[in-house]
Amino acid sequence: MSNVILVPSNDDKNIATVTHLSGILFTFIPSLIVWLLKKNDNEYLSAQAKEALNFQITILLAQFVAGILVAILVGFLLLGIIWLFNLVLCVVAAISTSNGETYRYPLSLRLIN
Repeated sequence: MSNVILVPSNDDKNIATVTHLSGILFTFIPSLIVWLLKKNDNEYLSAQAKEALNFQITILLAQFVAGILVAILVGFLLLGIIWLFNLVLCVVAAISTSNGETYRYPLSLRLIN
């Protein structure tokens, strides 16, 4: 059996791109919805939605820890850094998926396999 690499359709690329970008405003909800709807139908969308979901859960956990650290004033700085990190990496992921590439977020916990 040969390994066949399927190129994602334009619709798949667009959905993956929007899934990554929507994490900026709506955290993990859009990626969870896409993953639940496409996990058995579309390997590319399933993988990208799962990647976005894992990253947004990681960001949510980091924001929670930073929120606790606000009490010692270091949390304010961390919240800004986390927000900027989320913004930049979501845009990079969106650009990659719009080109049909797969994207793996760095420093992301792999909670959903």
